[in-house]
Amino acid sequence: MTGLPATVTHRVTGRQVHVDEPLRLGGAGRETALTVQFLRECQSHGLRTHWEIAHEETPGGDAYDARMLHHLPPPAERPGESGKLSEWRTSYAAFPTGMLYHRRGPDFITVMDRRERPASARFTLDHPDLLTTFGTVQEATALSELSAVQREAVDLLAAERLALVADGWAVALPPRLHRWPVPCTGI
Repeated sequence: MTGLPATVTHRVTGRQVHVDEPLRLGGAGRETALTVQFLRECQSHGLRTHWEIAHEETPGGDAYDARMLHHLPPPAERPGESGKLSEWRTSYAAFPTGMLYHRRGPDFITVMDRRERPASARFTLDHPDLLTTFGTVQEATALSELSAVQREAVDLLAAERLALVADGWAVALPPRLHRWPVPCTGI
């Protein structure tokens, strides 16, 4: 049912996901990219997600700005956690308000980014190379597997904080909005 990546062991009960082992977000390349991909997909499917962060870690460290992840479900609270984790929990807003999401159209993708309050940004990705690369980094991808054009596209996405690049790995950040969360008559 869920379509969630099998790279993270988890159980789904109704609309709730329970992750079986602590996840890593400390900038360790592949593991961080896979964790972000999993959490993004949970968000995309509108699932409540219960997970714990590996105890020795602080998201981001020196590898990336942890605020880039505040649109994703935060980890469960734990005693003695860092201020970054409690800040994440405080600033998190799930759908329908959604802080970051994308929608697909014919030959374009629209991205809404509301992570930096009060400002918001809307992006339209319509260049073929950018669209292809955005599709590629929906899966955690090693930068070494990308062509020079795709690396340039990842750099553009990362500059706009639409992709996370950590230790040689890249993954897209905006969850896909599969259906509009508000009835069209409510707008």
